Amino acid sequence: MKTTRNTAAKTAILELITQSEVALSHIEIQKVTDGLCDRVTIYRVLDRLVSEDVIHKIATPDGTVKYASCHHNHDEKKHIHNHIHFSCENCHSVTCLDSIQPVFAIPDSYLVKEINFTLSGLCPKCQ
Repeated sequence: MKTTRNTAAKTAILELITQSEVALSHIEIQKVTDGLCDRVTIYRVLDRLVSEDVIHKIATPDGTVKYASCHHNHDEKKHIHNHIHFSCENCHSVTCLDSIQPVFAIPDSYLVKEINFTLSGLCPKCQ
């Protein structure tokens, strides 16, 4: 069994992401955790949380990477982030739409390892 270090920075960043209703960018996390740790430490913590499958990355249409909490049973052996993300063009929030699974068809000769569907438009708050 793999043991992971829990640091104050890791705990604070994970709690921030878990409590957030929207996905957060590195810059947004850095602003909220001002003074807790430097930007490099935040990147390292985010990478570690992604590798531990506790959070996942979302690439937005404008190229920003945001992070959101995983909503799955950690007892499962395999977890794929196969849900749709919605990116608001007005407020720039990114939301996981966990209940909507994307549907696609590709030729049999391709092996899909990761899915990243991001829809963009106006969120309910900005309509």
